[in-house]
Amino acid sequence: MFGISPLGWVHTLGSLPAIPAAAYMLAAHGRIVPRSLAGRIYFISMLIGAVTVFLVTHIPAGHIAGVLTLLMLIIGYTVGLTRLPPRLVTYVETITLSITVFLLMLPTVSEILRRVPDGHPIVTDPKSPLLLGTQASILAALVVGLTAQILYLRRRGRSATA
Repeated sequence: MFGISPLGWVHTLGSLPAIPAAAYMLAAHGRIVPRSLAGRIYFISMLIGAVTVFLVTHIPAGHIAGVLTLLMLIIGYTVGLTRLPPRLVTYVETITLSITVFLLMLPTVSEILRRVPDGHPIVTDPKSPLLLGTQASILAALVVGLTAQILYLRRRGRSATA
């Protein structure tokens, strides 16, 4: 079904819970919160997806995305264990983990458009304006979202020190 191998299904279903976990945390907290139940679900799910991508992708961009995802995920989830100032920790967590959401959503949406409906996908050409526009929209959401998150954290930091 959808031209996905059994290992591809492990990758897809393993990383799928990260989407609602991220959506919940972004809506409720404005960022991915590592030390929460949803944050733990997100981490495990993203880890499954990032590790298995090396087994299912056949293009260099997939491997690059996997390495970047693992790097951002590890930084985002371990920076809180350092002796950095708490405010800086929050910034690093927010930025790195927001990038992981981008790295999750970009291939997710692209693969959906290129595989659904089964046998007659919405997009067949990788240079399709719909696909490229969707990818550009996801990038724009990252830029706007990160900007909003950083401005919010700055305002919150100022009000805490005032």
